[in-house]
Amino acid sequence: MKRTIAFLSLLLFLGTGLQAAFAQGFTGRAYYKSTSQFSIKMDSTKMAPEQIAQIQASLKKQMEQNYILSFNQTESTWKKEESLGGGPATASAGGAVFMVATSGEGSTLYKNIADQSFLEQQDMMGKAYLVKDMLEPVEWELSEETKKVGNYTVQKASYTRIVDSKRFSTGMTEMENVKDTLQVTVWFTPEIPVAHGPENFFGLPGLILEVQNQGRTLICEKIELNPSADPVVIERPSKGKEITQAEFRTVQEEGMKQMMNRYQGKPGEGNRMEIRIGN
Repeated sequence: MKRTIAFLSLLLFLGTGLQAAFAQGFTGRAYYKSTSQFSIKMDSTKMAPEQIAQIQASLKKQMEQNYILSFNQTESTWKKEESLGGGPATASAGGAVFMVATSGEGSTLYKNIADQSFLEQQDMMGKAYLVKDMLEPVEWELSEETKKVGNYTVQKASYTRIVDSKRFSTGMTEMENVKDTLQVTVWFTPEIPVAHGPENFFGLPGLILEVQNQGRTLICEKIELNPSADPVVIERPSKGKEITQAEFRTVQEEGMKQMMNRYQGKPGEGNRMEIRIGN
């Protein structure tokens, strides 16, 4: 049996069931690891299947990233954990160089589920932006299916949404407008009664510990609740030119156009191809 949860019911949940639990304050940090599944398709006459498999394995390993979600009752911040050797994942073979630059490098996402707003600090084309807009709630479809993530019992929820996107690949002369179907599955735990989650996911009666989204998986590996030695402090990002989400998409499209101008033509010996993966 499945049912749909609207954000109105979530607000009622936050306003009643959590009031007593939050009376003394409630904070935490959740540590996530991301992994990605993808495939590289090339002409087998130009690159051996073993080389393609080796490149794919190398990129996949480099794309494993660690993130921290810090939260209180109504606010959260999401950012990549600092580490040595940062930067895009790269691999090369047969004269081709592959670069996969994941989103989140140097960015901070702040969400406020009380007033349904977000702030995201982003870098694009060498400039800093502060994206400020309203959160987009979804209607989660809840399942009775449960499992364990670490020490917590989690429940399955999902949604499907069709979105407008723009696609570019080497050899194209202009961007293509496409319809993408997003199929997202998450696992949340009512044992941690906050409506937060990694990245832009939120709105369930419990912390989201696992996300499966278009070949990318985020899974929580460690949780700290009410840490006394290092108290959680939620800080709003403040650096960059303030723009809306729609305005930032325009900036991203301009970046794609510049990349198109650079990589027009068919890929060949010595060409450099770049793939960017974003939210």
